[in-house]
Amino acid sequence: MPLQATVTPGQALPPGVASRLRTDHAGEVGAVHIYCGVLRVTRDPALRRFAHRHLVTEQKHLARIDAWLPARERSHLLPLWRAAGWLTGALPAIAGPRAVYITIEAVETFVEQHYAEQVAYLGARPRWALLCETLRECMHDEVHHREEAAAAGGDGQRGHIARAWCALVHAGSLVAVRICRHL
Repeated sequence: MPLQATVTPGQALPPGVASRLRTDHAGEVGAVHIYCGVLRVTRDPALRRFAHRHLVTEQKHLARIDAWLPARERSHLLPLWRAAGWLTGALPAIAGPRAVYITIEAVETFVEQHYAEQVAYLGARPRWALLCETLRECMHDEVHHREEAAAAGGDGQRGHIARAWCALVHAGSLVAVRICRHL
């Protein structure tokens, strides 16, 4: 059996890979808009620096995923993911920096798990090594974002509202992934 060549950005993707990558693309679109929402609302200088740094990283991730996923394969619901991301950043920013840090920690916890699943799926297929490495690098940055948010968020004590908000963020992320696989 001949060896299959490594797939590179811009090549056609089989439906199973395209649907998985569509979820990553939509997630990065949402992430960019989370930080846009934070920056639109907050005036806290430290939080603005945090959000700006993370926004730049998320824009780079989005550009990398853009290179892999043809426009015709992207989610048809990108306006919804932009709005959901913006609200996920803006609403906690109204409550203050700690709420933003808790939100980012919750989001990035989900994203790390999601990227780990993608890497495990693709990692078993040598022809997808370059895409797998791209996702691994994005996941590494997301872990760093989570750790930075956790450190900035304080003692880790969460009240009922914070726990409910984090559960909503997690559930919303799960639903978004399921929808993006198809739309």
